[in-house]
Amino acid sequence: MDNFEQNYLKPVIKQTTNPRVGVITLSTDFTIEQDFRKICHDLPLDIFFNRIPFINPLNYENYLKMAEHIPEVTSQILPGQKIDIIAYGCTSGTIAIGEKNILTQVQQSKPEAKVTTPITAAISAFKEMKIKNIAVLTPYPKDVNLTVFNYLKKNNLNIDSFSSFNLNYDSEIAKVSHESIIDGIHNINLEKIEGLFVSCTALKIVDIIDEVEKKFNTTVISSNQAIIWHCLKLLDINTKVLGYGKLFEN
Repeated sequence: MDNFEQNYLKPVIKQTTNPRVGVITLSTDFTIEQDFRKICHDLPLDIFFNRIPFINPLNYENYLKMAEHIPEVTSQILPGQKIDIIAYGCTSGTIAIGEKNILTQVQQSKPEAKVTTPITAAISAFKEMKIKNIAVLTPYPKDVNLTVFNYLKKNNLNIDSFSSFNLNYDSEIAKVSHESIIDGIHNINLEKIEGLFVSCTALKIVDIIDEVEKKFNTTVISSNQAIIWHCLKLLDINTKVLGYGKLFEN
């Protein structure tokens, strides 16, 4: 063809029917997107990610700086389109900013969306599994761990022990090996508890939750596992997902 000539085709415009989940993840997080895709790849929902500015190290002041970005980051997830759920992907950041504040900030841009966070989801998961007595494992520094401890206590959970890898950067947290996580759990007394809470969306525990539960005869609730489960629950998707812990099989 020597001269440009365009053929006009008539498309069939078809609306998708899958519910939409928008995930706000930290700009520094290596893990949560991968976990959502692993667990949800065969499920009837569509997932859309956007990243919120965050500067390490992990501390209260840096968490608070995220709050002002939430409306804009939310609005840029399919601008002008309905989103069924917005999942705010930071456990300790949610505790610092406040669940109600995050809900308010998100719904400035997506007023129709239901909102969940890892800690919101974890508390719901504990209730679902009838778990009251827990041990906690995190990768956070001590000051951040204190806020997590106080939040869990405020939500009427009994904490038998609290263990941490004491790291300050998401890039370090994402590199904690599965062997290190299993060794860490081996050093936690699990005999008197009903479940182990593993906090942080950057920690790569999702792939070994089944192994840990069987090896240590316990129930594991982790940040990413819980928020994904809670999204499915809020969408009334009741499909059992095998391989990622008892929570998905309940």
